[in-house]
Amino acid sequence: MKKLLIVVLAGMLFTAANAGAASLQGLWKTDGGKSLVEIYPCGETLCGKITWLKETAYPTDDAMAGKIKVDRENHDSALRGRPIVGLQIMRGFRATGEQTWGDGTIYDPENGKTYKCKLTLTAPDRLEVRGYIGVSLFGRTTVWDR
Repeated sequence: MKKLLIVVLAGMLFTAANAGAASLQGLWKTDGGKSLVEIYPCGETLCGKITWLKETAYPTDDAMAGKIKVDRENHDSALRGRPIVGLQIMRGFRATGEQTWGDGTIYDPENGKTYKCKLTLTAPDRLEVRGYIGVSLFGRTTVWDR
């Protein structure tokens, strides 16, 4: 009887964790509508990549005017030619609560830096994305919408 109870409880926890992950998966419009990020499963965690940019090319007042936007701020010079569209910017997210995910990182192609990150689903179509250095207290939160 005890073994059956443990199996049933483990199954319920697994189902609840997967249901939460499924609710996070999909396309999210970043703050300001500058891009769309797709959150998807990658192994046992969740990842995210940029799938669309509002402005795919550099503006006329830029040294790279008219060229497709690339990861030019990356600290690794070998990665600076990667197109922004298709770039994986999120990785390693695990459920840490009913509507929260943590243990992940987020990369900001605008400055070439990677931050620790936590995600909070505040409504079915609203996601708070908090990037930080060290502890969450020292960070910035943006809101993404579906």
